[in-house]
Formats: sequence, structure tokens, C-alpha cells
Amino acid sequence: MKILKPHFWYHKSQRNGVFFLLLIILVLQLAYSFVDFSSDDMAAFKSKEFLALQLKIDSLKVVSIDKRSPKPHPFNPNYLTDYRASKLGMSIAEIDRLLFFRKQGKFVNSAKEFQKITQVSDSLLNVISTYFKFPSWFVKRNQNLKKSKLGAYQNKKLSKKSISTSDINKATRQDFETIGGVSAFLAQRIVKYREKLQGFTYSSQLLEVWKMDTTIADDLIKAFRVVEKPVIKKTNINTAAFKEVLSIPYIDYDLCKKIFEYRDEVAELQSIEELKKIEGFPVDKYDRIVLYLMTK
Repeated sequence: MKILKPHFWYHKSQRNGVFFLLLIILVLQLAYSFVDFSSDDMAAFKSKEFLALQLKIDSLKVVSIDKRSPKPHPFNPNYLTDYRASKLGMSIAEIDRLLFFRKQGKFVNSAKEFQKITQVSDSLLNVISTYFKFPSWFVKRNQNLKKSKLGAYQNKKLSKKSISTSDINKATRQDFETIGGVSAFLAQRIVKYREKLQGFTYSSQLLEVWKMDTTIADDLIKAFRVVEKPVIKKTNINTAAFKEVLSIPYIDYDLCKKIFEYRDEVAELQSIEELKKIEGFPVDKYDRIVLYLMTK
């Protein structure tokens, strides 16, 4: 009888072990492929109800985070710092314009003026202007400005009313008040100045009324005209006293002094046009001054 050698038996046993291991792996793979290992918990995890609940939880988390986020508070744009301005989205150039404006001691009165100074875009202004908060006196002043504009508009409506006369030298204070922008005080000043001049010779003399606005004067000139030139009492330049000449419109103390010095020099003015020979005489006012002077 032939006896097997030990090494042959060892290799055979090893081959049997490998075969057995492969068989176990094959069985496990088949079991994993065909056997359902899922539990009731896993099914519930994948259910629609669970997914809806998870979405709700996620949304609540978002809301909670949003509430904890810092919100912008109302602020006065005149005291806006460069740090906060940059956080609001303003550029360095826009911030510098605001700071330069404030260094001049000036204040922004409205969102519109803020944009004019800083030159921020409309979109950015719409976002940050909702947080602008001006002092109560700012708000009150802006309200007063709106009222004054409304008053000016109403005054323009009054200008449509009929006037008693278009003659500037016969018009009453009430007639002048029918023109937009002419207050009772301004109308009274027009009447007093007309008395001082002894009547308007030129409609443009309205521009000489104290605190007269050129736009208002233009409206007055359109509504009123010189129908008949006034009869003005003239003063004899060769015989008048110093005070008499000084009381004439358009002649101040320095001009009056020059006139008398010239009169002393020539003894007597032969023509009123000689006034133009006086050094420093206001030639642009000659046509008005001569309305009150004569030589004989």
C-alpha cells in the first residue's frame, strides 16, 4: 500500500477550503439580491409624510435664522458714517461726495437731495431711503415748503381773475395782487415806489422795486403798461438847493455833490445833456434822471 505524502494532503485541504468560501459568498449575494431586508422604520423614513415634515422643519429653520439676522434701523443720512455707508452698498466715490458736502456745514433735506449729492443709483436709493429718518424740524420745514409751493400755485390761479385796469399808474394794490407771486407786502411796495417816482414812465421801473423778483416783474409788465406818461414836477438844476437835487430819485449824495461841483465850475448848465460830461455820471440812468431836471 502506497502512503500519501503530507504536502499533497495539505494542498488538497486548502483547495477544499477556498471552494467552501466561494460557496458562502455566492449564497450571501443571492440572499442580498432577492431577500427584502427593509424594515418598517425604513419605509416610514421614505414616506411622503416624513418628507413633508422635513420640508416644514427646514423652512422653520430658515425663518429662525432670518429673525436672528441683524436688520437696518432708521437713521439720519446726514450722520451716515463711511463704514455704514459701505455696508449699505455705497461706493467710495459716493461716500466721499456726502462727506465733502457735510464738511461745508450743509445738510441733506430729502432723499432726492441725498441722491443729487451722492449720485447713487435709483435702485440703491429705493432700498436705503426707506430707512431715512429726518429730525422733526426737517420734516416740518419740508411741509412748509410744500405749503408755500401750494400757495404760489394758488396765487397763479388768482392771476386769472380780472383786474380793474391795465394802466400801471392807475392800478390798485389789489390789482397787483392778482398776479401770481405778488403778496400784499410787495403790492404795497410797488404803490409806494410809484408815488416816489411820481408815476412810472417806463414799465421796466418795476424792476427797481425793493426785493422784486425778475420773474414776477416780467409777469407784471405783461399785465400792466404805461398808458399815459405821468406829469413829473421838474427841478431847475441851476437854481435848486443841494437838498432839492438830493431828493430826486436815482441821485445819491456822491452824484449830487459832483453835479454841484460841475455847476460851480461852469456857472450855469446850458443844456441838461451837459450832465453826461460829469466824471462818473451814471449814463445808464440818464434817461431816468433827466425826467426830474431842467435847466430853465
